[in-house]
Amino acid sequence: MKTLDAMLAKDRFSEWMKLKVTHITEGSATVEMTIREDMLNGFGVVHGGVTFALADSAFAFACNSRNNITLALDAQISFIKKVSLGDVLTAKVEELHNGRTTGVYEVKITNQNLELVAAFRGTAHRTGKELV
Repeated sequence: MKTLDAMLAKDRFSEWMKLKVTHITEGSATVEMTIREDMLNGFGVVHGGVTFALADSAFAFACNSRNNITLALDAQISFIKKVSLGDVLTAKVEELHNGRTTGVYEVKITNQNLELVAAFRGTAHRTGKELV
């Protein structure tokens, strides 16, 4: 998808996280990543910001899939289960509302055992400008 390619071409943070987009359609995306040692906090579990960043990136890919530059207005996350070194996380985005100027999205993050580790909900603003 042209919008995804354009976004990833300049997205150094997603590159650092080594995100792999496995599915994208209008309004939805699935993104995977593996937890590395440099993503752990002082307790030896993944830093919550890493899990949030995975959800936020998946949210961004889904929001922008219609080639309308879309920016986050609000986002919240619930951390449900700890994430550890070597875990493979999958973020699946579902579009709950696709309005002319706003969108609402839910992201469920599971581990390699299909256990829910986090739930994210974001509201987005559509600028009306095209990315590509």
